[in-house]
Amino acid sequence: MTAVSAFLADRAPGYSTLRRDLHAHPELGFEEHRTSALVAERLRAAGYTVETGIAGTGVVGTLSRGAGGPVIGLRADMDALPMQEQTNLAHASTAEGKFHGCGHDGHTVSLLATAEALAAEGRFSGTLRVIFQPAEEGLGGGRRMVEEGLFTKLPCDRIFGFHNEPRLPFGTVTTRPGPQMASADRFIIRLTGKGGHAATPHMTRDSALLAAEITVALQGLVSRGIDPLHAAVLSVTQIHVGSADNVIAGEGQISGTVRCLHPEDRAFLEAGIRRIARAQGAAREIDVEVIWEDGYPPLASDAAAAQAAQALLSSAAAPVRFTDMPPIMAAEDFAYMLQACPGAYLFFGMKRDGQDCPMVHSPFYDFDDGLIPVIAESMAALVEAELPV
Repeated sequence: MTAVSAFLADRAPGYSTLRRDLHAHPELGFEEHRTSALVAERLRAAGYTVETGIAGTGVVGTLSRGAGGPVIGLRADMDALPMQEQTNLAHASTAEGKFHGCGHDGHTVSLLATAEALAAEGRFSGTLRVIFQPAEEGLGGGRRMVEEGLFTKLPCDRIFGFHNEPRLPFGTVTTRPGPQMASADRFIIRLTGKGGHAATPHMTRDSALLAAEITVALQGLVSRGIDPLHAAVLSVTQIHVGSADNVIAGEGQISGTVRCLHPEDRAFLEAGIRRIARAQGAAREIDVEVIWEDGYPPLASDAAAAQAAQALLSSAAAPVRFTDMPPIMAAEDFAYMLQACPGAYLFFGMKRDGQDCPMVHSPFYDFDDGLIPVIAESMAALVEAELPV
Protein backbone atom coordinates (compact mmCIF):
# COMPACT_ATOMS: atom_id res chain seq x y z
CA MET A 1 0.00 0.00 0.00
CA THR A 2 1.37 3.40 -0.98
CA ALA A 3 1.26 6.46 1.25
CA VAL A 4 -1.46 7.94 -0.99
CA SER A 5 -3.61 4.81 -0.87
CA ALA A 6 -3.19 4.57 2.91
CA PHE A 7 -4.23 8.22 3.26
CA LEU A 8 -7.35 7.57 1.19
CA ALA A 9 -8.23 4.34 3.01
CA ASP A 10 -8.00 6.04 6.41
CA ARG A 11 -10.31 8.83 5.28
CA ALA A 12 -12.75 6.81 3.17
CA PRO A 13 -15.59 7.01 5.74
CA GLY A 14 -15.24 10.79 5.90
CA TYR A 15 -15.29 11.11 2.13
CA SER A 16 -18.42 8.96 2.01
CA THR A 17 -20.11 11.21 4.58
CA LEU A 18 -19.12 14.30 2.60
CA ARG A 19 -20.40 12.83 -0.67
CA ARG A 20 -23.74 11.99 0.91
CA ASP A 21 -23.99 15.49 2.33
CA LEU A 22 -23.49 16.96 -1.15
CA HIS A 23 -26.03 14.48 -2.50
CA ALA A 24 -28.60 15.62 0.05
CA HIS A 25 -27.98 19.28 -0.84
CA PRO A 26 -27.79 19.39 -4.67
CA GLU A 27 -27.28 22.65 -6.53
CA LEU A 28 -28.05 23.31 -10.18
CA GLY A 29 -25.65 24.82 -12.71
CA PHE A 30 -24.14 28.19 -11.74
CA GLU A 31 -25.89 27.88 -8.34
CA GLU A 32 -23.23 25.67 -6.68
CA HIS A 33 -22.48 28.24 -3.97
CA ARG A 34 -22.49 25.86 -1.00
CA THR A 35 -20.50 23.23 -2.88
CA SER A 36 -17.85 25.63 -4.18
CA ALA A 37 -17.43 27.28 -0.77
CA LEU A 38 -16.87 23.87 0.82
CA VAL A 39 -14.36 22.90 -1.88
CA ALA A 40 -12.45 26.18 -1.58
CA GLU A 41 -12.26 25.90 2.21
CA ARG A 42 -10.84 22.38 2.11
CA LEU A 43 -8.36 23.20 -0.63
CA ARG A 44 -7.00 26.13 1.36
CA ALA A 45 -6.73 23.93 4.43
CA ALA A 46 -4.70 21.44 2.39
CA GLY A 47 -2.24 24.14 1.29
CA TYR A 48 -3.55 25.07 -2.15
CA THR A 49 -3.65 28.56 -3.58
CA VAL A 50 -7.31 28.97 -4.47
CA GLU A 51 -8.99 31.00 -7.23
CA THR A 52 -12.76 31.40 -7.04
CA GLY A 53 -15.40 33.07 -9.19
CA ILE A 54 -14.32 31.65 -12.55
CA ALA A 55 -17.60 31.09 -14.41
CA GLY A 56 -19.38 32.27 -11.29
CA THR A 57 -19.01 29.29 -8.99
CA GLY A 58 -15.92 27.63 -10.43
CA VAL A 59 -12.96 26.88 -8.13
CA VAL A 60 -9.33 26.19 -9.06
CA GLY A 61 -6.70 25.08 -6.57
CA THR A 62 -2.97 25.22 -7.40
CA LEU A 63 -0.15 23.36 -5.65
CA SER A 64 3.51 23.45 -6.72
CA ARG A 65 6.25 21.10 -5.56
CA GLY A 66 9.89 20.36 -6.21
CA ALA A 67 12.24 22.06 -8.62
CA GLY A 68 9.59 22.86 -11.18
CA GLY A 69 8.13 21.01 -14.11
CA PRO A 70 4.98 20.84 -16.22
CA VAL A 71 1.53 21.94 -15.11
CA ILE A 72 -1.11 19.23 -14.93
CA GLY A 73 -4.81 19.94 -14.51
CA LEU A 74 -7.50 17.65 -13.13
CA ARG A 75 -11.16 18.57 -13.58
CA ALA A 76 -14.43 17.54 -11.94
CA ASP A 77 -17.99 18.85 -12.35
CA MET A 78 -20.14 19.95 -9.41
CA ASP A 79 -23.72 20.55 -10.56
CA ALA A 80 -26.90 18.52 -10.12
CA LEU A 81 -29.75 17.76 -12.52
CA PRO A 82 -33.18 19.45 -12.55
CA MET A 83 -35.06 16.20 -11.87
CA GLN A 84 -36.78 14.43 -9.00
CA GLU A 85 -34.95 11.68 -7.12
CA GLN A 86 -36.79 8.40 -6.46
CA THR A 87 -34.18 6.39 -4.52
CA ASN A 88 -35.75 6.80 -1.04
CA LEU A 89 -32.23 6.69 0.42
CA ALA A 90 -31.45 8.19 3.82
CA HIS A 91 -29.21 10.73 2.08
CA ALA A 92 -31.68 11.49 -0.73
CA SER A 93 -32.03 15.02 -2.06
CA THR A 94 -33.70 17.50 0.27
CA ALA A 95 -34.29 19.94 -2.60
CA GLU A 96 -37.47 19.46 -4.62
CA GLY A 97 -36.72 18.91 -8.30
CA LYS A 98 -32.94 18.82 -7.84
CA PHE A 99 -30.92 15.60 -7.85
CA HIS A 100 -27.33 14.44 -8.21
CA GLY A 101 -28.43 11.93 -10.81
CA CYS A 102 -25.18 11.96 -12.78
CA GLY A 103 -22.71 11.48 -9.93
CA HIS A 104 -21.18 14.94 -9.87
CA ASP A 105 -21.35 14.80 -6.08
CA GLY A 106 -19.03 11.78 -6.30
CA HIS A 107 -16.83 13.48 -8.88
CA THR A 108 -16.42 16.54 -6.66
CA VAL A 109 -15.44 14.48 -3.62
CA SER A 110 -13.18 12.21 -5.68
CA LEU A 111 -11.19 15.18 -6.98
CA LEU A 112 -11.12 16.75 -3.51
CA ALA A 113 -9.77 13.45 -2.13
CA THR A 114 -7.15 13.38 -4.90
CA ALA A 115 -6.10 16.93 -4.07
CA GLU A 116 -5.86 16.29 -0.34
CA ALA A 117 -3.97 13.01 -0.78
CA LEU A 118 -1.43 14.59 -3.12
CA ALA A 119 -0.97 17.56 -0.82
CA ALA A 120 -0.33 15.27 2.15
CA GLU A 121 1.53 12.33 0.61
CA GLY A 122 2.16 13.02 -3.08
CA ARG A 123 5.59 12.82 -4.66
CA PHE A 124 5.79 15.08 -7.69
CA SER A 125 7.80 17.92 -9.14
CA GLY A 126 5.79 20.52 -10.96
CA THR A 127 2.40 22.15 -10.58
CA LEU A 128 -1.00 20.59 -10.03
CA ARG A 129 -4.23 22.44 -10.72
CA VAL A 130 -7.51 20.96 -9.53
CA ILE A 131 -10.44 22.47 -11.44
CA PHE A 132 -13.95 22.26 -10.01
CA GLN A 133 -16.32 23.21 -12.81
CA PRO A 134 -19.91 24.42 -12.51
CA ALA A 135 -22.83 23.81 -14.84
CA GLU A 136 -21.86 20.80 -16.94
CA GLU A 137 -25.48 19.70 -17.38
CA GLY A 138 -26.41 21.54 -20.55
CA LEU A 139 -25.34 25.03 -19.48
CA GLY A 140 -21.77 25.00 -20.78
CA GLY A 141 -19.85 25.77 -17.61
CA GLY A 142 -16.70 24.36 -19.19
CA ARG A 143 -17.01 26.71 -22.15
CA ARG A 144 -17.57 29.66 -19.84
CA MET A 145 -14.48 28.82 -17.77
CA VAL A 146 -12.40 28.73 -20.95
CA GLU A 147 -13.94 31.98 -22.23
CA GLU A 148 -13.23 33.69 -18.91
CA GLY A 149 -9.53 32.88 -19.28
CA LEU A 150 -9.02 29.67 -17.34
CA PHE A 151 -6.04 28.58 -19.41
CA THR A 152 -4.60 32.05 -19.94
CA LYS A 153 -4.70 32.95 -16.24
CA LEU A 154 -3.95 29.44 -15.01
CA PRO A 155 -2.28 27.59 -17.89
CA CYS A 156 -1.95 23.81 -18.02
CA ASP A 157 0.26 21.64 -20.18
CA ARG A 158 -2.19 18.75 -19.94
CA ILE A 159 -5.61 18.28 -18.39
CA PHE A 160 -7.49 15.14 -17.38
CA GLY A 161 -11.17 14.72 -16.61
CA PHE A 162 -13.16 11.70 -15.47
CA HIS A 163 -16.67 10.30 -15.09
CA ASN A 164 -18.30 7.31 -13.44
CA GLU A 165 -19.66 4.68 -15.85
CA PRO A 166 -22.41 2.35 -14.52
CA ARG A 167 -22.08 0.02 -17.52
CA LEU A 168 -18.44 -0.88 -16.83
CA PRO A 169 -17.38 -3.28 -14.04
CA PHE A 170 -16.31 -1.74 -10.75
CA GLY A 171 -12.53 -1.33 -10.58
CA THR A 172 -12.05 -0.80 -14.32
CA VAL A 173 -11.07 2.32 -16.22
CA THR A 174 -10.98 3.29 -19.86
CA THR A 175 -9.89 6.08 -22.16
CA ARG A 176 -8.96 6.27 -25.83
CA PRO A 177 -7.23 8.62 -28.26
CA GLY A 178 -9.51 10.63 -30.50
CA PRO A 179 -13.31 10.91 -30.36
CA GLN A 180 -14.90 9.53 -27.18
CA MET A 181 -18.17 11.40 -26.86
CA ALA A 182 -20.48 13.08 -29.34
CA SER A 183 -21.52 16.61 -30.05
CA ALA A 184 -25.10 17.44 -29.04
CA ASP A 185 -26.95 19.97 -31.20
CA ARG A 186 -30.63 20.83 -31.49
CA PHE A 187 -32.70 21.69 -34.54
CA ILE A 188 -36.16 23.25 -34.84
CA ILE A 189 -38.10 23.35 -38.10
CA ARG A 190 -41.09 25.72 -38.19
CA LEU A 191 -43.73 25.24 -40.88
CA THR A 192 -46.17 27.92 -42.00
CA GLY A 193 -48.75 26.75 -44.51
CA LYS A 194 -52.49 27.36 -44.82
CA GLY A 195 -55.04 25.66 -42.61
CA GLY A 196 -58.57 24.76 -43.48
CA HIS A 197 -61.40 22.24 -43.29
CA ALA A 198 -60.33 18.61 -43.48
CA ALA A 199 -63.02 18.01 -46.10
CA THR A 200 -61.39 20.50 -48.49
CA PRO A 201 -57.67 19.64 -48.42
CA HIS A 202 -57.18 21.13 -51.88
CA MET A 203 -57.75 24.56 -50.37
CA THR A 204 -55.01 24.15 -47.76
CA ARG A 205 -51.25 23.84 -47.51
CA ASP A 206 -50.98 20.89 -45.12
CA SER A 207 -48.23 21.23 -42.50
CA ALA A 208 -48.99 17.77 -41.06
CA LEU A 209 -48.18 16.13 -44.37
CA LEU A 210 -45.02 18.19 -44.73
CA ALA A 211 -43.91 17.37 -41.18
CA ALA A 212 -44.21 13.66 -41.97
CA GLU A 213 -42.33 13.99 -45.27
CA ILE A 214 -39.49 15.97 -43.72
CA THR A 215 -39.20 13.51 -40.82
CA VAL A 216 -38.83 10.57 -43.21
CA ALA A 217 -36.48 12.40 -45.58
CA LEU A 218 -34.11 13.41 -42.77
CA GLN A 219 -33.42 9.77 -41.95
CA GLY A 220 -31.48 9.37 -45.19
CA LEU A 221 -28.90 11.96 -44.14
CA VAL A 222 -27.11 9.58 -41.77
CA SER A 223 -27.72 6.32 -43.64
CA ARG A 224 -26.70 7.71 -47.02
CA GLY A 225 -24.54 10.71 -46.20
CA ILE A 226 -22.26 9.70 -43.31
CA ASP A 227 -19.32 7.31 -43.56
CA PRO A 228 -20.56 3.99 -42.10
CA LEU A 229 -17.43 3.89 -39.92
CA HIS A 230 -18.41 7.23 -38.34
CA ALA A 231 -21.10 7.18 -35.68
CA ALA A 232 -23.86 9.77 -35.99
CA VAL A 233 -27.43 10.09 -34.74
CA LEU A 234 -30.22 12.29 -36.10
CA SER A 235 -33.41 11.90 -34.06
CA VAL A 236 -36.67 13.75 -34.63
CA THR A 237 -38.03 13.79 -31.08
CA GLN A 238 -41.00 16.17 -31.32
CA ILE A 239 -43.67 16.86 -33.94
CA HIS A 240 -46.33 19.41 -33.02
CA VAL A 241 -49.09 19.97 -35.53
CA GLY A 242 -52.86 20.29 -35.44
CA SER A 243 -55.45 20.58 -32.70
CA ALA A 244 -58.67 19.07 -34.09
CA ASP A 245 -59.63 16.01 -36.14
CA ASN A 246 -61.57 17.98 -38.72
CA VAL A 247 -59.04 20.75 -39.26
CA ILE A 248 -55.98 20.61 -41.49
CA ALA A 249 -53.19 22.41 -39.68
CA GLY A 250 -51.56 25.38 -41.29
CA GLU A 251 -48.68 25.57 -38.86
CA GLY A 252 -46.41 22.98 -37.33
CA GLN A 253 -43.04 22.39 -35.73
CA ILE A 254 -40.48 19.60 -35.81
CA SER A 255 -37.52 19.41 -33.45
CA GLY A 256 -34.84 16.97 -32.49
CA THR A 257 -31.20 16.29 -31.73
CA VAL A 258 -28.09 15.58 -33.76
CA ARG A 259 -25.10 13.70 -32.30
CA CYS A 260 -21.74 13.31 -34.09
CA LEU A 261 -18.23 12.20 -33.24
CA HIS A 262 -16.58 14.09 -36.10
CA PRO A 263 -16.83 17.86 -36.73
CA GLU A 264 -17.17 17.43 -40.50
CA ASP A 265 -20.23 15.21 -40.00
CA ARG A 266 -21.75 17.79 -37.70
CA ALA A 267 -21.43 20.46 -40.43
CA PHE A 268 -22.79 18.08 -43.08
CA LEU A 269 -25.90 17.25 -41.06
CA GLU A 270 -26.69 20.87 -40.28
CA ALA A 271 -26.47 21.78 -43.96
CA GLY A 272 -28.49 18.70 -44.92
CA ILE A 273 -31.32 19.45 -42.50
CA ARG A 274 -31.58 22.98 -43.86
CA ARG A 275 -31.49 21.79 -47.48
CA ILE A 276 -34.05 19.00 -47.12
CA ALA A 277 -36.52 20.98 -45.02
CA ARG A 278 -36.49 23.92 -47.41
CA ALA A 279 -36.74 21.75 -50.51
CA GLN A 280 -39.65 19.74 -49.12
CA GLY A 281 -41.34 22.96 -48.08
CA ALA A 282 -40.93 24.46 -51.54
CA ALA A 283 -42.50 21.35 -53.06
CA ARG A 284 -45.57 21.81 -50.84
CA GLU A 285 -45.61 25.63 -51.13
CA ILE A 286 -45.16 25.95 -47.39
CA ASP A 287 -42.76 28.38 -45.74
CA VAL A 288 -40.04 26.69 -43.71
CA GLU A 289 -37.74 28.18 -41.07
CA VAL A 290 -34.82 26.08 -39.79
CA ILE A 291 -33.20 26.97 -36.48
CA TRP A 292 -29.95 25.24 -35.51
CA GLU A 293 -28.68 25.52 -31.92
CA ASP A 294 -25.07 24.52 -31.38
CA GLY A 295 -24.60 22.40 -28.29
CA TYR A 296 -21.48 20.75 -26.93
CA PRO A 297 -18.80 19.82 -29.49
CA PRO A 298 -17.43 16.28 -29.83
CA LEU A 299 -15.11 15.29 -26.98
CA ALA A 300 -11.79 14.05 -28.35
CA SER A 301 -8.82 13.03 -26.21
CA ASP A 302 -5.32 14.00 -27.28
CA ALA A 303 -3.48 10.92 -28.54
CA ALA A 304 -0.33 11.40 -26.45
CA ALA A 305 -2.26 12.15 -23.24
CA ALA A 306 -4.65 9.24 -23.69
CA GLN A 307 -1.83 6.83 -24.48
CA ALA A 308 0.10 7.99 -21.41
CA ALA A 309 -2.96 7.34 -19.23
CA GLN A 310 -3.53 3.97 -20.90
CA ALA A 311 0.06 2.92 -20.27
CA LEU A 312 -0.02 3.90 -16.60
CA LEU A 313 -3.42 2.43 -15.81
CA SER A 314 -2.67 -0.80 -17.70
CA SER A 315 0.37 -1.53 -15.53
CA ALA A 316 0.34 -4.25 -12.90
CA ALA A 317 0.80 -1.65 -10.16
CA ALA A 318 -2.29 0.36 -11.19
CA PRO A 319 -5.16 0.51 -8.69
CA VAL A 320 -7.59 -0.33 -11.51
CA ARG A 321 -7.84 -2.69 -14.48
CA PHE A 322 -7.76 -1.10 -17.89
CA THR A 323 -10.56 -2.05 -20.27
CA ASP A 324 -11.85 -0.89 -23.63
CA MET A 325 -15.08 0.93 -24.39
CA PRO A 326 -16.20 2.30 -27.75
CA PRO A 327 -17.15 5.96 -28.12
CA ILE A 328 -20.60 6.90 -26.83
CA MET A 329 -23.15 9.31 -28.26
CA ALA A 330 -23.77 11.23 -25.04
CA ALA A 331 -22.14 14.67 -24.74
CA GLU A 332 -19.89 16.32 -22.15
CA ASP A 333 -18.68 19.91 -21.95
CA PHE A 334 -15.16 18.91 -20.89
CA ALA A 335 -14.87 18.92 -24.69
CA TYR A 336 -14.36 22.70 -24.54
CA MET A 337 -11.38 22.31 -22.22
CA LEU A 338 -9.86 19.65 -24.46
CA GLN A 339 -10.19 22.05 -27.40
CA ALA A 340 -8.14 24.59 -25.45
CA CYS A 341 -5.62 22.26 -23.77
CA PRO A 342 -4.39 18.76 -24.70
CA GLY A 343 -5.61 16.06 -22.36
CA ALA A 344 -7.76 12.99 -21.94
CA TYR A 345 -11.06 11.85 -20.45
CA LEU A 346 -11.36 8.72 -18.30
CA PHE A 347 -14.36 6.55 -17.42
CA PHE A 348 -14.30 4.60 -14.15
CA GLY A 349 -16.53 1.50 -13.94
CA MET A 350 -19.13 1.39 -11.18
CA LYS A 351 -21.11 -1.81 -11.75
CA ARG A 352 -20.53 -4.38 -9.00
CA ASP A 353 -21.14 -8.07 -9.64
CA GLY A 354 -24.67 -9.18 -8.84
CA GLN A 355 -25.92 -5.68 -8.04
CA ASP A 356 -28.25 -3.39 -9.93
CA CYS A 357 -26.50 -0.21 -11.08
CA PRO A 358 -28.96 2.30 -12.56
CA MET A 359 -27.65 4.42 -15.40
CA VAL A 360 -26.84 8.10 -14.90
CA HIS A 361 -29.89 10.38 -15.28
CA SER A 362 -32.12 7.62 -13.88
CA PRO A 363 -34.22 8.77 -10.88
CA PHE A 364 -32.93 5.66 -9.06
CA TYR A 365 -29.22 6.40 -9.60
CA ASP A 366 -26.75 6.86 -6.74
CA PHE A 367 -22.97 7.22 -6.85
CA ASP A 368 -21.04 4.34 -5.26
CA ASP A 369 -18.91 5.78 -2.44
CA GLY A 370 -16.46 2.91 -2.86
CA LEU A 371 -15.42 4.49 -6.14
CA ILE A 372 -14.04 7.62 -4.45
CA PRO A 373 -10.69 6.10 -3.35
CA VAL A 374 -10.42 4.19 -6.64
CA ILE A 375 -10.71 7.38 -8.68
CA ALA A 376 -8.54 9.39 -6.28
CA GLU A 377 -5.71 6.86 -6.18
CA SER A 378 -5.79 6.51 -9.96
CA MET A 379 -5.76 10.25 -10.62
CA ALA A 380 -3.01 10.76 -8.02
CA ALA A 381 -0.92 8.07 -9.73
CA LEU A 382 -1.48 9.82 -13.05
CA VAL A 383 -0.28 13.15 -11.61
CA GLU A 384 2.84 11.53 -10.14
CA ALA A 385 3.60 9.87 -13.48
CA GLU A 386 3.11 13.14 -15.37
CA LEU A 387 5.22 15.11 -12.83
CA PRO A 388 8.06 12.77 -11.87
CA VAL A 389 10.43 13.75 -9.08
